[in-house]
Amino acid sequence: MNDDQIQQIGDSLIQHGKASERVYLMKLAQNDFPEIIPRLTKLAESQGYTKIFAKIPAFAKESFIGDGYRVEASIPKFYQSKESAFFMARYFHPRRKEDSQQEQIDKVLNEARQKAATVPKGMAQTGLSCRLAGPLDCKQMAELYKQVFQSYPFPIHDPNYLQETMADNVIYAGIWQGEQLLALASAEADYQGANAEMTDFATHADWQGKGLANDLMVRLEEEMAKRTITTCYTIARATSYGMNICFARNGYTYSGTLVKNTQISGGLESMNVWYKHL
Repeated sequence: MNDDQIQQIGDSLIQHGKASERVYLMKLAQNDFPEIIPRLTKLAESQGYTKIFAKIPAFAKESFIGDGYRVEASIPKFYQSKESAFFMARYFHPRRKEDSQQEQIDKVLNEARQKAATVPKGMAQTGLSCRLAGPLDCKQMAELYKQVFQSYPFPIHDPNYLQETMADNVIYAGIWQGEQLLALASAEADYQGANAEMTDFATHADWQGKGLANDLMVRLEEEMAKRTITTCYTIARATSYGMNICFARNGYTYSGTLVKNTQISGGLESMNVWYKHL
């Protein structure tokens, strides 16, 4: 059961909970800086979390480093096509700093880089349609997410949650065969910062490996460009050949690995950051 929660510290947005054993600073408000740094530490220590993960603008980087954080990834021209973003990590237990699957992570990254120049595979099948999803699709969307992800850091198994995010700043795209939803993905847009996270990719088991994620990515990028988003990025499972190759083939640049960062399907997984300027 997902028990991570999203809340505010001042005007900044955080997520935290036992599922991923971490605090995630999702959005830093400048007026909360630098006082937010000890507040994050206090929260993590009081809950017994083993990691703080912070996505911050460049102006805050040195202060976070001074408090024991390290840079795990970065994206240039992230905020309004100007200021860089840094993905920072502070660990509270040695076991959280290293991933026993590092060899596998390296293999996936090497293969993604080798295949970056190959042509992306798209929908070859006829009879499929790719479109943006709406509120009436949420029940079907939640069912697909349940099939693909045993557990997840956000409550995407809940149709009400999906509908709430849809009404806020998340755009979903899906691929259907008739009435059946085959694949799904989302773009979480930060219009103020002019960036969007490409996330929540899920494909029905019978349709995996057929290039559906590629078509969803292209559709969402087109929609983001219409909405004046200038940078798309993803935080992808580091051991997933399919997703890392998909982003590499679509012109995304690898910028770092977040070690044992996110709880997905019952375990803590390292995540690769990829980005693309539209």
